Amino acid sequence: MAQAQATHDTNVYFVPHHSRWPVFASVFLFVTMYGLASWFNETSFGKGMFFVGIAGLIAILFKWFADVILESVSGYYNKQVDGSFRMGMVWFIFSEVMFFGAFFGALFYARQYALPWLGGAGDGVMTNALLWDGFSAAWPSSGPGQVGGHFQTIPAWGLPLLNTLILLTSGVTVTIAHHALKAGHRKQLLVFLGLTVLLGCTFLFFQIEEYMHAYTELNLTLGSGIYGSTFFMLTGFHGAHVTLGTIMLAIIWLRCARGHFNKDNHFAFEAVAWYWHFVDVVWLGLFLFVYVL
Repeated sequence: MAQAQATHDTNVYFVPHHSRWPVFASVFLFVTMYGLASWFNETSFGKGMFFVGIAGLIAILFKWFADVILESVSGYYNKQVDGSFRMGMVWFIFSEVMFFGAFFGALFYARQYALPWLGGAGDGVMTNALLWDGFSAAWPSSGPGQVGGHFQTIPAWGLPLLNTLILLTSGVTVTIAHHALKAGHRKQLLVFLGLTVLLGCTFLFFQIEEYMHAYTELNLTLGSGIYGSTFFMLTGFHGAHVTLGTIMLAIIWLRCARGHFNKDNHFAFEAVAWYWHFVDVVWLGLFLFVYVL
């Protein structure tokens, strides 16, 4: 295994030196979001600023990852540091659960409370009669006034079902890769981890196809009222998480190819696998509550 000799006392908890990368990342993140907002408002410099910010973030993450990997292969981390990493990853995934929980909550509130009220249920009788007489509270809906015009929904048993099978399969392949790593089967590890990366890319390809179909043929856009906004908010943020997870899996594959892990020391692999399983579970909720019901 290609590892440098440890130059740090493994009995002492490793505290990293001061890093400039968080400051630089914050600056370029601001540039990215300011550029995106300017682009949406059709400012001349917005598009260019957005891509400058993205390029800067990619470069910073590359260098930041390189520093952390160097610390790992140099033997700086002991069992106590490993425990801290595990707790940090658990809390990170918990924060992601709360993140998506808020979006699912918005969907639930819109369907179970706001829409029936606007349709005249309960105290909404007067509101419905005066403002939106005859408005149907059936879901999916773009809300009173047909915001964004009429649209069609994406059938659950087409691309969404295919993407569900793809993600479930990727959960199996990453698990097989994990067992191969613990068993010391390097070739099997690289094959199944590579398959997981490929399945992640395939999922994203089909999601792009789905979005293009929705916009060009179904008139289903971000402007399609409450249904359009919740649909793209949930599926879009999930797609962003799949993108991040796929990138992390690709980095782990490269590290596996370089021999950075062994059966007793591979938390980076485990952390990414946890994240990927979380992404799978969120998609199952999306498939059920966004596409099927």
